[in-house]
Amino acid sequence: MSGTLEKRAMPGRREIPFSPPDITQEEIDEVVDTLKSGWITTGPKTKELERQLAGFTGASRVACLASATAALECALRALGIGPGDEVITSAYTYTASCSPICHVGATPVLADVAPNSFEMDYASLDELITPRTRAIIPVDIAGRPCDYDALESALVAAHDRFKPANDRQAVIGRIAIVADGAHALGATRRGKRAGEIADLTTFSFHAVKNFTTAEGGALAWRAGLFDDDALYREIMLMALHGQTKDALAKTKAGAWEYDIAFPGWKCNMTDIQAALGLAQLRRYPGMLARRRALVARYEDGLAGMPVTTMRHYEDVQGGDIAHVDDDVASRSDARSLSSSGHLMLVRMPGKSQAFRNALIERLAEDGVMTNVHYKPLPLLTAYRGLGFDITNFPNALAQFENEITLPLHTKLSDEDVDYVVACFRKAWAQLEAKGVR
Repeated sequence: MSGTLEKRAMPGRREIPFSPPDITQEEIDEVVDTLKSGWITTGPKTKELERQLAGFTGASRVACLASATAALECALRALGIGPGDEVITSAYTYTASCSPICHVGATPVLADVAPNSFEMDYASLDELITPRTRAIIPVDIAGRPCDYDALESALVAAHDRFKPANDRQAVIGRIAIVADGAHALGATRRGKRAGEIADLTTFSFHAVKNFTTAEGGALAWRAGLFDDDALYREIMLMALHGQTKDALAKTKAGAWEYDIAFPGWKCNMTDIQAALGLAQLRRYPGMLARRRALVARYEDGLAGMPVTTMRHYEDVQGGDIAHVDDDVASRSDARSLSSSGHLMLVRMPGKSQAFRNALIERLAEDGVMTNVHYKPLPLLTAYRGLGFDITNFPNALAQFENEITLPLHTKLSDEDVDYVVACFRKAWAQLEAKGVR
């Protein structure tokens, strides 16, 4: 495709939004059904979405909440993590991977990414882990699952510094892995799904995600660790002021009375949101397959250019499976990795931030909206204020300086992708001709 794209005349102007929600009549009908039901807050549809998500992810249990950020905070609180504890996460991520650490009063510790990688440098963890380290939050950026084998090996090697503070931490038997799987719903690695790999996993259902409930998220945990009912009840208490009965439970005859177990928060999901999710989940396998096809088309279109793209679909032994048509194979093959195809991350080695920013502006002039994922946390005011210095995270800075994220969503047509690639090539050539490097 790349050769033919270079020879084609520039197509007529299109407007390519970055990440609009994919909403069909099916979602609209499900929401209308909820509105007509008379039950719009947390209720039967939320509980049904939790049940279906547990089946889809292979998790032992799923709790739906108002956001992935709320889910991550609830996970840390459920593990008893708070003041005096340390939690490690990546310097190359969005603030929502780290802010819950601050919310619970623990100390965030940032790890640099490995050279030329979006994943944290697992080899660096040994020097970051202390007896106060209670959890690590790896980030499945763009929907690509981290190397959990390497991560767990690093944590096992640091077992002598693991000091459990409560029964749940002791049951895990090492520093807890609480995955930021915000992007990763539907991703698999070595035959396991996001939701059953890490000890606990958070998902985001924000409007720009592959799977959306407008706002919302979920917390999942793997089987065999905890008393599922007890942990689920605790998460629900956190999500509703510590109240021992939710609105659905109080509708039963004579069941008005309740207690407040502790001063909790308010971060429950509503049935209106869950209705969106139920319709989305029915369509989701097809949406994942479409994302896979779009990624392959982008990769073909960008072939021959001096750029690198994230490998969303591959044999983790080293082989490329980007163009395998049988999507089921990625789940059944214990050697393979299949991301959710959430973001089209493109790096431009050797190019400057000035080049990247000028490219974004030129693409916008042609109607192509792009983004950058992400500005490393130590570059942000909040985290500089916590004492982090970007000079201590050179690999994260290098990843950021020349990264651009192209539109990737299921409302794109093949012709839209071809247009984005054509505009990308044109803008690149124009900038180089002007001497922008």
